[in-house]
Amino acid sequence: MPKATSKAYVFTRHGGPEVETFADRPTPSPGPGQLLVAVRAAGVNPVDWKLRGGYRRPGSPPASLPETLGSEAAGVVEEIGAGVEGFAVGDAVFGSTLTGGYAEYTLLPVAITAHKPDALSFADAAVLPVAAATAYDAVRQADLPPGATLLITGAGGGVGVAAVQLARGSGLRVIGTASAGKKEFVESLGAVHVPPGPDLAARVWAVAPDGVDAVLDLVGGDTLRAAAELLVDRTKLFSVADKATVPQLGGAVVVRQRTAAVLDEVAKLVVSGALRPFVTRTFPLERADEALRAVEAGHVQGKIVIEVGA
Repeated sequence: MPKATSKAYVFTRHGGPEVETFADRPTPSPGPGQLLVAVRAAGVNPVDWKLRGGYRRPGSPPASLPETLGSEAAGVVEEIGAGVEGFAVGDAVFGSTLTGGYAEYTLLPVAITAHKPDALSFADAAVLPVAAATAYDAVRQADLPPGATLLITGAGGGVGVAAVQLARGSGLRVIGTASAGKKEFVESLGAVHVPPGPDLAARVWAVAPDGVDAVLDLVGGDTLRAAAELLVDRTKLFSVADKATVPQLGGAVVVRQRTAAVLDEVAKLVVSGALRPFVTRTFPLERADEALRAVEAGHVQGKIVIEVGA
């Protein structure tokens, strides 16, 4: 049976790291279409500190403070809400959280929850719903034929690393911008590395004289504007990072599917070896603050996971 109260890492108001703290909160009860899950692992993402700072996803209600940090988790089903089919108590699952992932327990909506394959660790499963699923949606939306060239800006980040692998697996040539410190890593994934910064278009032209067929932008701002100059067909300009600017340039925002079916497909790719999650560091829940600081610093190579004791 779940505990009446359970530990979570929360933010008490909008702001910086100073608004974070551990709290004992009432263990949530699953409503219709929801699962109560005992968390085994939670992914740490830049969106976590952005939400703490006041950002809200389009269509999301205002924050109900204190709010538990974390957007994705993997664990074991403890209780099932009304109307739920296809899941049972004791199932190992992963998905997008309703009540935060940096916690002993969380709620997952069945619409964005998938069964964890036995061959997939909780840590690897926990980092798939945000970055890997975003990359999957983006590469599918680009819809390029084998042999085409895709430019990915921010190829060394969580979404970028997954997108490079998925694009290469689809037979695409990939050019990726990333910091000098991530050059070898990005090249090991099969991408042609190009440094970011001023005169980006000229550096891309140097390695792709025939141009690029599409751009997946994970940076935004001036990087997005520079990348747009490389395209004749701006309908092949896609951005995750700058939803305000990309339509002004003739491109489109990457549309997130947010479905269990996508999570199933991404998990199959990991099990088959076609996609590596690259979990490079793990922290216990008691050190959730350190995990988030590492991601907020912006220099992480691979993914960071918070592990919660079984």
